Amino acid sequence: MARNTQLKARDIMSQGVKCIGEHQSLQDAAKMMRDLKVGCLPICGDDDRLKGMITDRDITVRCVAEELDPATVQAGTLSRALHWIDANSSASEALQIMEREQVKRLPVIDVADDHRLVGMISEANLAKNLSDEQIAEFASTVYADAP
Repeated sequence: MARNTQLKARDIMSQGVKCIGEHQSLQDAAKMMRDLKVGCLPICGDDDRLKGMITDRDITVRCVAEELDPATVQAGTLSRALHWIDANSSASEALQIMEREQVKRLPVIDVADDHRLVGMISEANLAKNLSDEQIAEFASTVYADAP
C-alpha cells in the first residue's frame, strides 16, 4: 500500500490523550490505564504541561517490586525521560525519534498552541500510516535489545 510521505505528526497521532497529574498516586495511574486500556500515560504538571511519561511496567518494577505503596507514591516521582515531537513535524521525524530513543509511544505537542499536549503516537499509529519498510526498521531498532 502506498503511504503519504508528507504526513505530519498530527496526521498520524491519536487525539484525546489523558494525563495523570504529577501529584496523583500510582494507584490512580494504574486505574486510569486500566480504564483507558493503555499501558502508558503522560504525566502533566499543575501547569498542564507535559512533565514525563509513566508505563505500567514502571509501576510494577519501580514501585510494587520495590515494596512501595502505589497509593502513596506520586506519579511524577517515577517519570521516565521526556521525548516529544511538535505536531507540525513530519511523521518520518517522529519515527526517527522513536527509533533513536527506543520508545514505543511519543507525545505530540503543539508548539504553536502554548506547548500543549495534543496527542500520542504509538506503534499502532505507525503501523496504520507508514510503509512496511519503515515499520520493519522501527521494529528491528526498538526491539533489537528487548529482553
